[in-house]
Amino acid sequence: MARGTAEAPERRAEKVLASNRKAFHDYHVLESIEAGLQLTGTEIKSVRAGRVNLRDGYARVQNGEAWLYNTHISPYDQGNRYNHEPMRPRKLLLHKEEIGRLASKSQEQGLTLVPLRLYDRRGRAKVELAVVRGKKQYDKREAIASRDARREVDRAVKEAATSRGR
Repeated sequence: MARGTAEAPERRAEKVLASNRKAFHDYHVLESIEAGLQLTGTEIKSVRAGRVNLRDGYARVQNGEAWLYNTHISPYDQGNRYNHEPMRPRKLLLHKEEIGRLASKSQEQGLTLVPLRLYDRRGRAKVELAVVRGKKQYDKREAIASRDARREVDRAVKEAATSRGR
């Protein structure tokens, strides 16, 4: 069986619940890794409802464990007095070797661990963590200019194709 066909059903089973689009604007993504997320019962219900904000989130390695900070998961509406704290640190589930590698990367000057997206894979909450380097202001302007130029080219190609069809 071809490799591409074996991965297709797994891709469909993945549902993106939240994404951090601002990270692609503010950072150069160097490397990404998938990590599990240790959540409570009311947290997973809020996550599945899509009530998550990853924008200001970051990860840090402390005492041999990886933690996700500043990620807001809204309290579950039907939760009771045992509802969770929205901004609490959440443990990331990674292998020891992965944690060590991420710790050494994050110690480098100017590198940070940032969540890119939160998704559900086969009933488990997963977060895509990225090792990133901050962009300078001129890098952001270049990215915007190249994106606008690409849009203009696509528009011109589309107009040319529709005018030929008439």
